[in-house]
Amino acid sequence: MTRKNETRTKPFSTDPAELGFDPVALRDKYNMERDKRIRKDGYGQYIDAAGKLSDYMHDFYAEPFTREPLTDEVEVAIIGGGFSGLMVGAALRDAGVKDIRVIDKAGDFGGTWYWNRYPGAQCDIEAYVYMPLLEELDYVPTERYAHAPELLQHSINIAKKYDLYKDTCFQTEITELRWDESISRWIIHTDRGDAMKARYVALANGLLTRPKLPGIPGIETFKGHTFHTGRWDYDYTGGSSAGDLSKLGDKRVGIIGTGPTSIQCIPHLGEASKALYVFQRTPSSVDARYNAPTDPVWKAKLKPGWHKARVENFSIALGGGYADEDMVGDGWTDIFRNIGGIVTGDIDELSDEEQEQVFELADFQKMEEIRNRAASIVEDQATAEALKAYYRQYCKRPCFHDDYLQTYNRPSVTLVDTNGQGPERITETGVVVDGKEYEIDCLIISTGFEVGSNYTSQSGYDVIGRNGTALSKKWADGFSTLHGLQTHDFPNCFFLGFTQTGVTANATHTLGEQAQHLAYIVAQAMARKAETVEATQAAEDEWCAVCDSYGDKTERLLEECTPGYYNNEGSGASKKGIFSGQYGGGAAQFFDIIKKWRDEGNLRGVEIK
Repeated sequence: MTRKNETRTKPFSTDPAELGFDPVALRDKYNMERDKRIRKDGYGQYIDAAGKLSDYMHDFYAEPFTREPLTDEVEVAIIGGGFSGLMVGAALRDAGVKDIRVIDKAGDFGGTWYWNRYPGAQCDIEAYVYMPLLEELDYVPTERYAHAPELLQHSINIAKKYDLYKDTCFQTEITELRWDESISRWIIHTDRGDAMKARYVALANGLLTRPKLPGIPGIETFKGHTFHTGRWDYDYTGGSSAGDLSKLGDKRVGIIGTGPTSIQCIPHLGEASKALYVFQRTPSSVDARYNAPTDPVWKAKLKPGWHKARVENFSIALGGGYADEDMVGDGWTDIFRNIGGIVTGDIDELSDEEQEQVFELADFQKMEEIRNRAASIVEDQATAEALKAYYRQYCKRPCFHDDYLQTYNRPSVTLVDTNGQGPERITETGVVVDGKEYEIDCLIISTGFEVGSNYTSQSGYDVIGRNGTALSKKWADGFSTLHGLQTHDFPNCFFLGFTQTGVTANATHTLGEQAQHLAYIVAQAMARKAETVEATQAAEDEWCAVCDSYGDKTERLLEECTPGYYNNEGSGASKKGIFSGQYGGGAAQFFDIIKKWRDEGNLRGVEIK
């Protein structure tokens, strides 16, 4: 790809005067900010929402009901009713599979968008690429970044189109999956006493459904009102996901966490509450979003295949690949567009080390823009400085919002920066930072959801395969799969998610490709009247070696990042972060690998009996 910047005699410059920033000073600043946030307990700083804290798991959106335990049998059980499970169900229906049961602890389909109904909730990936099966449903989102109600309704519409409500078990939580060798079936145990049987199971639990809580001393002692953003209590706040939190006018509210969820709900909290205290450990990078209604003229010009083309173009752009145009052209792809201002000529003519330098410089440039944006919007310069993110853009999930930074100009809103340490403790009446107690009436926890390679922690249950092999033990040191979808000793079992796959910020693209891959394997097994289909150990080892070949570079980049769930809270433990041990060749290459594997037609590396 030829670059237009032909004014330099060298491929790129590291001169601070020419760049407008000092890369050495920024690198030192990033390291300092990272180091002061590293904790010995790593991911152990978070605790489960159980026992005295189980109220944080309360479902405000569904009426409880009772039913008799099930011991029947289905062909395919899909665990999870979010976009992942919906795409698996759609792909299986297209492959001719009729006997499907979806199991979910929620009260309806939607997954992330069933639980995340907090004020301001919307997708942060463009809806035209994020929302799946758009052409299949003949649907175009109403705005560029769809809000939660539209995303939830789209989930419901997918379920209806593909007849996935049939035999679905909602408000049902898995307690264990166990393979019964004597009948070649999975036994699905649940909190309702079920012992259902399934020939195949697709684990589509999703990443953003099980709340995690900060292990701050005293969290269980707070006597005010409290809830997690993933279980928003509108009975207390008033309003809806559109805002208008009318019951907070006389309330002092505290929120712990400043990640993507907080970025979206804090403007509404700041507008409605008597006083808002935002407790920040690490600032997010917050760029402009520029949301807008869908242009009817653009919509009318869409041609068949537009959705697939746009989705693939976005993943290519995020991976730094080559495309004739950037169809999306948003903040996610900005850094790669900026490379043209850094390097002269063709980047592929540079050495690997030089390419890494170019990407780092482009990243510095982008993050300088974001930090300058905070300084230009937030009136109090001390607050503005505390809101500046000093790490590489993709070390944490980038955020985009047009009202978040402006919220700190409200006199009722206080940023309580904890200098990377988090709150010291929680009392019966408030939150303590640096020896000072901030008294509040309501405490909102916004510290995200369980993620990582500890599948039991992430899903809430263990999977017991052949010979009593526990998945939690097999994956204790990281994922071990064939193409991220199957693992040896777990026949007829498929894993959806970031498990040694090609990672892209647009998770639904990866999940959609996995769903198609899964449906192909199941259809092939059914056509051959097979009892079991399972990855061989040799094929699994081969794929792990491919993923590991990218490991040194990936692990080094992750270790340089500020602590977060991307790198197992900066613990540096090999393969423990959600993106550790992944296929490092990029999403587009990964999707091409599994497509070519299907095109071979012989299920190479998979044993069918």
